[in-house]
Amino acid sequence: QVQFAESGGGLVQPGGSLRLSCVTSGFTFSTATLRWYRQAPGKERELVATISRTGGIITYATSVKERFTISRDNAKNTGYLQMNSLKPEDTAVYYCNTWNPPRSWGQGTQVTVSS
Repeated sequence: QVQFAESGGGLVQPGGSLRLSCVTSGFTFSTATLRWYRQAPGKERELVATISRTGGIITYATSVKERFTISRDNAKNTGYLQMNSLKPEDTAVYYCNTWNPPRSWGQGTQVTVSS
C-alpha cells in the first residue's frame, strides 16, 4: 500500500525557516517523481515543487521560487522541502505525493507563519 507521511511543520514567525520531510512506503521511491503540494484554508490544493527521480529536474511555483528547496534521499525513501524566508501567505497544510494525478494523500503537515 502506497503511503506518504509528512512531518516537520509548525508555527514560525515571518522570515523563519522550516524543513519538511516526506517518508514514503509501498513502492519504489527512486523510480517516482516527487511533488510537494499545499492547501491553504478556503483555497484549492496547489503544486509547490517537483523533483525528478534522480533530482536532475526541479521546478517550483513562482510564489516559492528562490525561497524553497526540494530534495530527496532515495536510499531513505524520503523527500524534503526546505522553506526559508517564510511569509504569512505560506500558511497551509503541506502534502507530498508521487502519483500523477495525485491520490492516496497522507495527513499532511500544518505550517503556520504568523507573528
